[in-house]
Amino acid sequence: MASSILSNLSSAFRPSQLSNSSRGLFTPYCTPTFIRTSFAAKIRASSTAFAETRATDPVVIEKDVSSSKNILACPVCYDPLNLIGANVLSVDSARGSSLQCSTCKKTYSGKETHLELTVASGAKEYDDAMPMATELFRTPLISFLYERGWRQNFVWGGFPGAEEEFEMMKDYLKPVLGGNILDASCGSGLFSRLFAKSGLFSLVTALDYSENMLRQCYEFIKQEENFPKENLILVRADIARLPFVSGSLDAVHAGAAIHCWPSPSSAVAEVSRVLRPGGVFVATTYILDGPFSFIPFLKPISQRFTEASGSKIFLSERELEDICRACGLVNFTCTRNSRFIMFCATKPI
Repeated sequence: MASSILSNLSSAFRPSQLSNSSRGLFTPYCTPTFIRTSFAAKIRASSTAFAETRATDPVVIEKDVSSSKNILACPVCYDPLNLIGANVLSVDSARGSSLQCSTCKKTYSGKETHLELTVASGAKEYDDAMPMATELFRTPLISFLYERGWRQNFVWGGFPGAEEEFEMMKDYLKPVLGGNILDASCGSGLFSRLFAKSGLFSLVTALDYSENMLRQCYEFIKQEENFPKENLILVRADIARLPFVSGSLDAVHAGAAIHCWPSPSSAVAEVSRVLRPGGVFVATTYILDGPFSFIPFLKPISQRFTEASGSKIFLSERELEDICRACGLVNFTCTRNSRFIMFCATKPI
């Protein structure tokens, strides 16, 4: 009975996964021109950025945001990649582009919809097999359904909905507005697109292990008029082997994702590596505490479930805080609503 309850609950919250010859991506950016939407903010990208999310609610943020788009790295040796075949990387320029590692000389190719930056990229016979929770979201059907009913069902676990979650996370991200952000395990790009359209960030990287999720993201982008494609790139990579230069990211977001990572601690360690000092990690997941604590043998049952499915069941806020602390992130804070939790931690300065 208890095992059945856990299986049904976790299935509703399984996200997609999930890790000068190069002009454009590797040149310093000027203050971008931001497209204003109903929730957009105007930003002056400098040592001090002024963000105004409402006419009566100005916020002044002191920060040191990243000033270069030279962030992509070889997932094998973590050294910078050189861009070949394009002047700048964006949603539209991935196809036909190549990136070469400056150290090991391995070349990574751009696909029609995204950049392929997995360790196994280029292998002809070999492909990494991931746990069931990861492979599920590589299927075309689940990728198609994710924003067409699947994600909406999260409301039953206390998730407030994409727009409200976006407003909540903006408070956590205030210290890094104007910088770059990685949307890790982005799925079909629900939040990646919101980040790009908001004008709050100079560069948004939508990263997922699922090729089909990235294709869905690309299709959604094509359907939107005047989408700011120049400030968004789509990347396929392993969450445990992020293809970014150490200390190059201002923020990492992981929406309804950490519980589906094969090893949450390994993934958060990678998040910590790629964040700059003062960088922000904000994520959402669900916790089975409260009345669920009375389920007999809950902890061993959850461990067996994780072993079988690859999907982690968190039983307390302290588990998430422990992971962050163990991986070098500090100042853990969170917001709860029923089973839903949004938490934030920062890289020490």
